[in-house]
Amino acid sequence: MDLSTRYLGLELRNPLVASASPLSNTVDGVRRLADAGVGAVVLYSLFEEQLRQEAAANAALADAGTESFGESLSYFPPATDASPGPRRYLDLLERAAAAVDIPVIASLNGVTTGGWTDYAAALEQAGAAAIELNIYNLPGGPVFTSSDVEQRHVAILTTVKAVVSVPVAVKLSPYFSSVGEMAQRLDRAGADGLVLFNRFLQPDIDPETLTVTAKFGLSSAAEGRLPRTWIALLAGRVRASLAATTGVETSADVAKYLLAGADVVMTASALLRHSPAYAGVLIDELADWMGRKGFGAVSEFRGLLSVPVGTDEAAYERAGYVTALAAANTHYGPW
Repeated sequence: MDLSTRYLGLELRNPLVASASPLSNTVDGVRRLADAGVGAVVLYSLFEEQLRQEAAANAALADAGTESFGESLSYFPPATDASPGPRRYLDLLERAAAAVDIPVIASLNGVTTGGWTDYAAALEQAGAAAIELNIYNLPGGPVFTSSDVEQRHVAILTTVKAVVSVPVAVKLSPYFSSVGEMAQRLDRAGADGLVLFNRFLQPDIDPETLTVTAKFGLSSAAEGRLPRTWIALLAGRVRASLAATTGVETSADVAKYLLAGADVVMTASALLRHSPAYAGVLIDELADWMGRKGFGAVSEFRGLLSVPVGTDEAAYERAGYVTALAAANTHYGPW
């Protein structure tokens, strides 16, 4: 059974990728994921704000009391970097890449242009097989236009691509006014891969404590329908690799994403729920499914159920919508 696939130009032993999560914030965690059989690992995200906060805190600590005790400065080793945060992350990346025989992909969540480019270049030097741009940019007010938001994504991609030679993927949000057009713009701008979709934090309100609560919950299988829809529409229409993420719980979810046209299927929630060893279960079950269906390789069924190129996509989706409503009326009665 041939489970091999290509993602971002990288040869992977299978299409299951461990996406960024707490499971990949140690070398041992990365090794456990690799031993479980995943095709690649995405390290947990490097956040520019956290690095700034660490740098400010360490600077304040170093300055504390030095006006009275000048010799206290000698207690601190000479710094070779403005912030220890990047050093820790880069050290993890370097050691993880050396510890496993699968690609280790760095995840970068920047804010400023300099932050994106400086850290991206450092990630490449530390041994990242590729870089995933986790652009968490949720406009917080009515002054931001859709064109400004879209152009920011393109600008981040092009500036990062200008300073690195490793493949670069963009993790997209599903909230663009036209996801397909945004995907094609990024594709034309040089994105090596598109990851569909990022999950934004959705705070809630506790009416008893009168407070806003912020909890990042694990994804459910039902959330996979939206990214599968867009992957099926984009497959064969963009040059970039397509990575599916969100809503992966069983091997059936993996198979559905591949049938829609995904090059790889990323998961974090399922591995957090069941342990990294669950990756091996997903891979084995996928191979069993392929055998039952008569597929000898992933390439034989990838995109089998994507929207055919040349189809009127809008009419195709509209027809599916009408058909689904007609079926619902038959089952439940008139709406």
